[in-house]
Amino acid sequence: MYTPSPETLYVCPLDAVDEVVARARPGHMISLVNDEVMRDLTTPLGVPRERHLRLTMNDITQPRDGHVAPSPEHVAALVDFMMSWDRGAPVLVNCLAGVSRSTAAAFTIVCALNPETDERRIARLLRESSPTAQPNPRLVGFADEVLGREGRMIAAAEAIAASALMEPARPFALPVRVTASG
Repeated sequence: MYTPSPETLYVCPLDAVDEVVARARPGHMISLVNDEVMRDLTTPLGVPRERHLRLTMNDITQPRDGHVAPSPEHVAALVDFMMSWDRGAPVLVNCLAGVSRSTAAAFTIVCALNPETDERRIARLLRESSPTAQPNPRLVGFADEVLGREGRMIAAAEAIAASALMEPARPFALPVRVTASG
């Protein structure tokens, strides 16, 4: 997993960030965590602060008092950040558990960077890479809208979402180039 490749996304829970940074040497980082965690979050050494996108949100699927629900603005910021990525070093994506927000972000990124590739192919690749991935449906829904995927991202994520595994997420790698066929 830790053969650093510039065109790779590394996805992990918050407690594995330092390990992944040390081994994969990412040049960009995306953190999707709640406000309480974000206040204490520091950018790891080796990742330039200006290349650390911080998206404050809770892992919820519907708006709830006292919580920040994922929004279209979060997805737009994520896509804009990744479209400016120079592909010179890997990207690290993390959330608190490494299961929902980060996997939804990774799915969104790969779909955005591969507009001609079938969403089901990308979702299957995500599932093969992480048996615990449960992409946040609210984030995926907004990504589907922002990327103009006409419900296909939603359907693809739903097709892989029924993971019965109740184990902690482990860091995993996901290629950002996915061929349109195969």
